[in-house]
Amino acid sequence: MVKLTPELIEQCAQYTNPVRARELDMRGYKIPVIENVGATLDQFDSFDLSDNDIRKVDGFPLLKRLHTLLLNNNRITRIGDHLEASLPNLETLILTNNNISELGDIDTLASVKTLQYISLLRNPIATKKHYRLYVIHKLPNLRLLDFQKIKKKERDAANVMFKGKKGQKLVKDISKKSFVPGAPVNLPGGSKSASAGDAPKPTMPRQDIDAIKRAIANATTLEEVERLNQILQSGHIPGQESLNGNQQEVEME
Repeated sequence: MVKLTPELIEQCAQYTNPVRARELDMRGYKIPVIENVGATLDQFDSFDLSDNDIRKVDGFPLLKRLHTLLLNNNRITRIGDHLEASLPNLETLILTNNNISELGDIDTLASVKTLQYISLLRNPIATKKHYRLYVIHKLPNLRLLDFQKIKKKERDAANVMFKGKKGQKLVKDISKKSFVPGAPVNLPGGSKSASAGDAPKPTMPRQDIDAIKRAIANATTLEEVERLNQILQSGHIPGQESLNGNQQEVEME
C-alpha cells in the first residue's frame, strides 16, 4: 500500500478529461486512506481514485471546485458524514465495484443536495429489495442512478412506497446500516464484540476473508457478489467450495 502524500499527489498525472474537466489521476496506487488532498490547492474538478484500497469515503478538506469523485474498484464499506461541508459542489460519485452492503449505508448522502449522479453497481447494496426506489427516495435530487436516468414514474413509485406511517415503518425496517458507531459488532458465527481492548477472533480465518473480498471485487454479476457476501457474513466457506462455482478451493495469498 502507498500513503497518499503531498509528494505523490504532485507526481500524479493531471489532464483535461473528455468532458473538459480538470482531473487528477490517482488511480491504481493501492492507497488505503484519502488524506493530504488539500495539497491539490483546490485546482481540480475531478479526482480519479479508482483501483485503490480505500475503505471509507472521507478525509477531504474544503474543496469548492471538486464536483466528481471516481472511486470504483476500491474496498469502500462506509461513506463519511457531512461530505457537503467539504465538497459543497459534489455532483458525481462513482462507487462501482465496492463493498457497500446495506441500504442505510447511503443515508449520509442525503445531506449532499448537489449530488446528481451516483453508481453503486457491483456493490452488495444493489441486490437489496427496494434498492432503487430507496435510493431515489433518500436522494431526491439524483438524475442518474447506476447510469440509468431516473424516470418520473420511479419517483412517483418511491413517494407512494415510503409515504405515511406505513412508509416510514418500511424505511425503518429496511434502512439497516452495516456499521453503527458505538454499537456491538456482530462477528461471523453470531458472537458480539467484547469490550474495548479485547480482540475476539472471527470464525473465518483472515486469509479466507481476504480471499472472498478479492473474489467480490472480481465478481462479474450482482448474484455472484451477493452469494460471496453471504458466505463472508456467515463466517465459513461451505465445503471450501470454489468462489466461482467449480470444485477448486479458495485461492489464498
